[in-house]
Formats: sequence, structure tokens, C-alpha cells
Amino acid sequence: MENPLDRIEDTFEVNLPVPEDNSLEGYLEATLRDLWQFSEDLRETEYYVSPGGKPWLEITDDPNVQESILHFFNEGGEYLLSVEGNVTKGKWRLLDGSNKLIIEKGQHLSELYELAFLNQYFFVLRKHGSHRKKGKYLFLGYEPVANKLRWRDAVDMMYDTYRGKQTTFSYLVIFVVLIAAIAAAFSYC
Repeated sequence: MENPLDRIEDTFEVNLPVPEDNSLEGYLEATLRDLWQFSEDLRETEYYVSPGGKPWLEITDDPNVQESILHFFNEGGEYLLSVEGNVTKGKWRLLDGSNKLIIEKGQHLSELYELAFLNQYFFVLRKHGSHRKKGKYLFLGYEPVANKLRWRDAVDMMYDTYRGKQTTFSYLVIFVVLIAAIAAAFSYC
């Protein structure tokens, strides 16, 4: 016999949205709508910059990308891009009064990004423009956490931020309703 509490719990279960487009970009589009409210701000550099460098692993669904690609946003605006250990130096800077970031990769290559999501484990930047040639998002995971994850597992882990907040809220609502019901029952006695 099914436990009625299981049915209540299923009502409050928060599943990863499944987009029509079964790609990293599709999943990010679907999940970022829920996640943006829990994002840190680019001005809070302690989330993506640390002394000695914080390694951000690039996560992609492109089967042609087999290299390990690391991004470092260091103090003083130093940007390092490591592709299989081969390092390119550049600069990064925030645009004042916005959640936008410019990454300069060499002398003539600069890219403008807007923050899509940031926490201690994931850093998602949305590239400005039409994105016809390359993906819309730069999806980064803190290397010690994201190192062995496939892209879908990384999106699911990032979505746990939202799932955890929603589950806590759901249990709080159930608790308040139960307390109110108990109080109402005792008030009639």
C-alpha cells in the first residue's frame, strides 16, 4: 500500500527541466530561468577570483572538443587560458554598473559576456551577439568539482541550487500547514 506522505513529497519534487533541444545550450536556457535569482554578482569577485588562481574548467557538449580547457580570472585583471597545459595570457575587466565582463585574449581578440549564473562551483557567461558560429554560453565549473562530470551531470548539479531551495521551502510550507491544523484541532477541544 502506498504511503500518502510519498504522494505529498512527489507533489513538491523539483525536476530538471527537459528542453526540446537536447543540447547544453538548451538545458542552460531551461535551467537559468530558475537559477538566476540565486546567482551571485560579478562584483563579488571572491566567487571566481582567488589568490594563486581559481581553475574554471570549460564544460561543453561539443564532441570535437576533447582538450582540457581551464580559465583563470586572477587578481589585477589577469586572465589565463590553458588548453592542455598550453597557456595564453590576457586580461579581464568588469564594465562599471553592469553584470558584463570583457575578456581580452591577445592583442586583437576581445569578447563581451554578461553574467548568467555564478556560485562557488559554477560560472556561466552569456556571450553578447547572435552566436551563429559558436555557442551562446561559456559554461565553467570549478575544476575540483566539475573535473569528471559530463555536461548534463554538471547542469544537474548546478540545478541542485534551485532544487534545494525549493525543497526546503516546500517542507517549510508542509510544516506550517501541519502546525496550523494541529492548532486548529486543539482549539476545538
